[in-house]
Amino acid sequence: MTVHLVLIDALNLIRRIYAVQERPFLLNNELAENTKQQVLFNTAKACEQALQKIIEQLKPSHALAVFDSQAPCWRYDIYPDYKKGRKKMPEHLADKLTDIQDRFMQHHVDSLVSEADEADDLIATLAIKVALRGRNVTVVSTDKCFLSLLNPNIQVYDYFNRRYLDEEYVLNKFTVKPDKLMDLWTLTGDNTNKIPGVAGIGQVTAAKLLNQYGSIKSILNAKDLKNSISEKLLQHDEQITLSRKLLTLKIDIPLGFNLKDIRLPF
Repeated sequence: MTVHLVLIDALNLIRRIYAVQERPFLLNNELAENTKQQVLFNTAKACEQALQKIIEQLKPSHALAVFDSQAPCWRYDIYPDYKKGRKKMPEHLADKLTDIQDRFMQHHVDSLVSEADEADDLIATLAIKVALRGRNVTVVSTDKCFLSLLNPNIQVYDYFNRRYLDEEYVLNKFTVKPDKLMDLWTLTGDNTNKIPGVAGIGQVTAAKLLNQYGSIKSILNAKDLKNSISEKLLQHDEQITLSRKLLTLKIDIPLGFNLKDIRLPF
């Protein structure tokens, strides 16, 4: 049997579905108490339907929904401003997650909840481990961080737009190949997660430098850089190191289970 593992970035899926279900009921950007249960019911049902569609469309042999821990991950320990200002998950939705997980389990898709890492790190670890064995993995998410994992055995699928985010997509959007994305975001920063980059270096300049020199390390060692670029890089030496660490997905988390544990029965 050909292995095709589908890894669902669960909160990415659930929160986007919740936002759609919530929107018609919002008044002054607030949700009335008497409509919360209806919105939650609609969200849980829509998430279940989304899972069914994902399985029908991608036809995996194995599948897993991966959730973030409710506690702050290790990135906050080294950078307290990580994701600063991002809207928190509503408490009533957080309380509904176990129900959604139960609905997923009814379709034989188990859930994995991180204890200290982010779902992104767990997904990256799983994807790399499986891909290194020559097996196929599809990550279901709209989170751009997974684009750095793209290779012949790892795909990224945008469920909401029903499309694969492939190397052509990356080149059109970022002007670099997937293996240079982490270096690109280290230089430009990642506003989504409030990770700063090198002030004065935007995407166009960063992509040009990476396509010319290949990596941040090579850029830093280059002898023919413009003085203005060299000065910016020198001034942000510590920031570059920190940002790179924050952006890098962990791929060595002990997992404690085998693929056979998440095989679908059909």
